[in-house]
Parts: sequence; structure tokens; C-alpha cells
Amino acid sequence: MVTLEELKDNCRQILKEGKVKYIIGYKRKNGQYMTVPAFLDRIEEVDHLVWDPSCIYNLVRYLRDEKMRKEKEKEPDTRPVGVIVKGCDSRAVNILIQENYITRDDVYIIGVSCEKSGIVDEKKLTKKFAGKDIRKLDFAGNGKIQVTCGTKNSVVPAEEILADRCIECTIPTPIVFDVLFGEKTDREVPDPFKTIKELESFDTTRKWEFWKEEMDKCIRCYACRSVCPMCYCDECVADSISLAVKPDTTAEEKAHKIRWVEKSPVISENFNYHLIRAMHLAGRCVDCGECDRVCPVDIPLRYLNRKMEKESLDHFGYTAGMEPEKPTLVSCFREDDPEEFIL
Repeated sequence: MVTLEELKDNCRQILKEGKVKYIIGYKRKNGQYMTVPAFLDRIEEVDHLVWDPSCIYNLVRYLRDEKMRKEKEKEPDTRPVGVIVKGCDSRAVNILIQENYITRDDVYIIGVSCEKSGIVDEKKLTKKFAGKDIRKLDFAGNGKIQVTCGTKNSVVPAEEILADRCIECTIPTPIVFDVLFGEKTDREVPDPFKTIKELESFDTTRKWEFWKEEMDKCIRCYACRSVCPMCYCDECVADSISLAVKPDTTAEEKAHKIRWVEKSPVISENFNYHLIRAMHLAGRCVDCGECDRVCPVDIPLRYLNRKMEKESLDHFGYTAGMEPEKPTLVSCFREDDPEEFIL
């Protein structure tokens, strides 16, 4: 199992040696049992570091902010940023390297294995322990999680409260890292795409009704885009108010920017936004589930991205973020492609 003290000791050491500019990890906030992202640049701050089943965030998303800061600084600190990653998160790092957004030297990867467990779904957790004062979560080993409510500890099978993405995850150990904590484990999942199986069985009419109802709820807050480590474009084609303004950008260019998708949250524009985004994540999504988690109106966005993952695997044998030295799925082609979809 991952030993928190060993993790802390390593973080203290790399900060002491100046190997990293700062470390992105997890900490508690105001005594809550769920964690929040932590940005640690002093050795004493490492005392607040946490690793438990409440570490839900994909911290790779913050590498985007770091790159933007560096570009604005005249004399940027070129040391790498340390970041704590789970298995899925490590694949997100690989994709950013693969797409030349960052280099391997830009990041010091502190890998933590999810082993036979994973990260909780807060909704499942609060439903199972409804009305109880949840204080703390801990990995209990053997695929179980210990939940502390008040002064009482309960050990439950992890799958009862794990996020769906963790239940279906086949890569619980980071595949790229500078240092790894926890055991390297493989996970056998009988049906890794179980979540979307029922939806796939719907006929066209029923699928349309399902997504029509879901897209009608969208308020276009763009939380899904903001939390995604893959959405790093300065200007988003699916957002009419996003414009990469440079010193030489004229008022006329701003006024006449092409609007592919209007901002108004009407159902047709909502469909356009989410379908464009799903296509842009084809062969790139690592199923970290952040878009699904942050949606304020509970649109199951993971269904769309998971379907794209399944198509990538079934038709091209491609899993995102596994081989950063190779071309991305949509930037290459196979000479033996049967092209059966072409009439």
C-alpha cells in the first residue's frame, strides 16, 4: 500500500534539493473529509499533504496554468513542477507530451498506485452513509475502504462507493513516473465499458430522446471544459466568447470573430458544443471523469467520452496516453485501413 509518510518524505526531499519549483498534491480544507488541490513550495507545507480515497482531482489540469504563467514571465523559473498522479492522470501527462504541449523535463511525476481500490464517488458515499457525520476516508487494503463517521469506523467493499471510472479502470498504476509509491498492479475488469452498454442497446429514437433530455439541461457554464486537462487551447472553437487576444489583435478582429457555436444555451447549440468537444477528445480522453463530476446539472458526459474511447479501442486498438513517443490517434493513419465506412 501507499505509505503517506514515505510520500511526504519524498516531497520534502525534492523541495529541499530544489528539484522542483513546487508540488501539486492534495490537502484537507476546513476540516472536511474531501480533499482539495494543494500547491506546496515550502518544506513545512508538506505536513498538510494527503493521499486517500478522497483525492478525486486530476491535478494534471494545473500544468496548463503553469505553462501560461511561464509564457508571461520574462525570466521564468525553468525547474519542473512536481505533480502527484494516479494511473489515469499519468496518461494525461503522456498526452500533453505526445502533443508537444509540454516536455518531459517540465514535470516531475510522483506516481501513486490505486492498487485494488480507487477514488470515491461522493454521491455514492453520501447516499450509503446518509445522515452520518463522515470525518475521514482511508484505504483499508484488499479492495476495501475504511470510512470514519464520528468515532466509528466502517470498512466497506470499495466497489460500493468507488467512482464508476475506477470500477472500470484497467490501469490503476501510473505508467510514467519519476518515483512510484504503492504496488504495481494489474486489474482484471470483466466489462470495462459496462457503463455505456445499456445506452448502446437503445434504438436511434430512444438514444435521441435520452440525449435531447440531457442536453436540454445544459447551462453552458463550461465547467467540463475548464476542468479537463486536454482542453488547453487558447481559443476554443466551441465557445463564442473565448478569444486569444494578443497585443496586435484589432477591435475589428474581435468583433468579427467567427462563431461556430452560439453562447445561448438552446438545445441545438448545446448539442453542437458537446459533440464538438467529444470529437476533440477522441483518442485523448483518459477517463479521469472530471467533466462528469463537475457538471452542476448532472449530465452524464462520461458516456460520450467513454463511447469514443471504446470506438478508438475497437477500431484502432488505441488506448489514450499509453505511448507518448508515438503519434496521436487522429494525427496518423494505417495503410491497411479497410475504410469500410466509406460508401
